[in-house]
Amino acid sequence: MSLFKNTQVSRWIAITASFIIVSLILWNTYSFFQKFKEEERMKMEILGKAYERFGEADLNANIDLENFIIESNNTIPMIITNEEGEISNWSKLNVSDNKTYNSLSTQERMFLNKQLQIMKNQNSPIDVSYNVDDTNVQQFIYYKNSDLLDKLKYYPLALILILLLFSSVIYLFFKSSKVAEQNRLWTGMAKETAHQIGTPLSSLLGWIELLRMENIDENIVPEIEKDVHRLNVIADRFSKIGSIPVLNKHDVVKETQEAFKYLKSRSSKQIEFSFESSQKSLITEINLQLYGWVIENLVKNAIDSMQGKGKLNVSIDESQKNINILISDTGKGIPKALRQKIFTPGYTTKKRGWGLGLSLSKRIVEEYHKGKIFVQKSEIGKGTTFCVSLKKLS
Repeated sequence: MSLFKNTQVSRWIAITASFIIVSLILWNTYSFFQKFKEEERMKMEILGKAYERFGEADLNANIDLENFIIESNNTIPMIITNEEGEISNWSKLNVSDNKTYNSLSTQERMFLNKQLQIMKNQNSPIDVSYNVDDTNVQQFIYYKNSDLLDKLKYYPLALILILLLFSSVIYLFFKSSKVAEQNRLWTGMAKETAHQIGTPLSSLLGWIELLRMENIDENIVPEIEKDVHRLNVIADRFSKIGSIPVLNKHDVVKETQEAFKYLKSRSSKQIEFSFESSQKSLITEINLQLYGWVIENLVKNAIDSMQGKGKLNVSIDESQKNINILISDTGKGIPKALRQKIFTPGYTTKKRGWGLGLSLSKRIVEEYHKGKIFVQKSEIGKGTTFCVSLKKLS
């Protein structure tokens, strides 16, 4: 218990630490993005001042610095418009800078107008005002984020995806380790149970022979012998858990009926049992002991669900590829949310029980026999139908 508690605490510490690290990285990336955006804004404002100085300069003025600033913008796409919003200049937009706007093709003009709208949505314009021959000229510089800034936006998303990938790998690793550990525990427990049952079984067989020699009532010994044989079957079943069972051709109808009859003779007389099959014989490959265990588990669950009173029906039919064994009861039913959970090891709604019957049945059917087991239908207060589907022999 202490180890489990420590594991849980360590897991929550790791999750919290991961969350803090991711939050810090995202916050740092956001801060860097905003700072970089502010620097680009400052660069464009300097560019705007250079345009103002360039526009006001006379023929003898030295405008080398302004010209250098204008030409040095090789990363930020921009469009310059006049007061009426008409495009007069542009840069870094894969459209020839040597042409006038009116000389561009219709497609190029549509492209520039679309880019202008994007720029208006991204950033507020830089106002450029200067005088030429006592005439005030006003222009607006629109710009959008540089390629580097756009790529930076996707960095947190890429980081989160990488973290999710690593988290998924770690989760799957721990889950597979846990499943493997559970399988080892189950296998060890099953084999130890088979071993422990074996000793008193040998002794009981000896006592049966002694009873025969003492001329005890002839009806008593065969019944005891049946139950001893039953214990032997149970021990054999447990010994097969964790090993690859041998599958042989058997009549499913006959073997289902055998398991059904055994439980019927030892159950409450207030339960109305019925058995039906679409065919007298249906052959497929099964392991007798393990298949019988599945049917008994499902029938016992049905009996428990009805609390010893109701109707229980086992029916067998076939489809083109499968043999379907249906176990129906008139019990309390299973809520929709629990129909998958009931096959989880350790899950039970009973006051007494380990919650292993259905999970063992699922393992036997799906892992050993390559079939399917599921809740076909269930209504609260009306009953449940389980289906075991096995592949027909071709």
